[in-house]
Amino acid sequence: MSEIPFRSLATAPTSLRLSDEFDIRSMEQVLGGNDLVQALHRHDHYFLLVLTTGEGMHECDFRPHTLEPHTIYAMRPGQVHRLELKAGSTGYILQFKAGFLATSEQGARQVLRRTGHVEVFRTTAERYAELRMLLDRIARAYTAHQEGYLHLVRAYLGAFLADLVLQAPVPAPASGAKGYTQERLEELLELIEANVHRVKEVAAYAERMHLSTFQLNAIAKAGTGRTCSELITDQLILEAKRYLLATTDQVTQVADRLGYEDPSYFIRFFKKHTGHTPEGFRQKSR
Repeated sequence: MSEIPFRSLATAPTSLRLSDEFDIRSMEQVLGGNDLVQALHRHDHYFLLVLTTGEGMHECDFRPHTLEPHTIYAMRPGQVHRLELKAGSTGYILQFKAGFLATSEQGARQVLRRTGHVEVFRTTAERYAELRMLLDRIARAYTAHQEGYLHLVRAYLGAFLADLVLQAPVPAPASGAKGYTQERLEELLELIEANVHRVKEVAAYAERMHLSTFQLNAIAKAGTGRTCSELITDQLILEAKRYLLATTDQVTQVADRLGYEDPSYFIRFFKKHTGHTPEGFRQKSR
């Protein structure tokens, strides 16, 4: 079986090699006066494309986004993406592992989850300028490489992400109950993404979250309008598409990766939810 091309922060071509957990580069440094074209691949870290000016395309899990100025494009670990950037574009590429922040703190975990589940942050020129000031500080502290620089970078990064989340399309919940629901939904989505290859039963996720299946479905419905079973299906179809389009695996191998012992069952499942057989989808999309 072939693997989806995987990029580690420590070996990424845009890395300054100052840290295996964090990196920031200006687009001028990354582009070097040339267009940038990256084929489908995935990362083991968070990836933020912060565009001040320029043109290009960012595709995240097969959802294409035409790049626009004063916009931040976010990608969490494991997602599949490809990127095209025109020469002359300006801004930053920011990359970091979850462990770089103090993720033992609940607030930091919530900010990371919400950052990772919003793909596009559009801002006004004024708000973008405020965010850009934080990035400029991060870049200066990082490249200065003075004693304790990573502590300063970590503090600025936390402030940047917290400020970014405030601009998310869906406002933060006002009541305690809604806040709880949002937090548990984010926890559920994280669990499904990490375990769906092995765990496909709603009851198993409910047990892990110490909830009843009724409570879990209520949380899923309130936050997404979909049941927990539908969220599991969504993730399975997404994982299947990732392997079909980013590897040369046979359909039987994709089925095996997703935990299906019977490839014919997987083919029926995929066709039911996409309208295409796995191989038909692959041919249509390439």
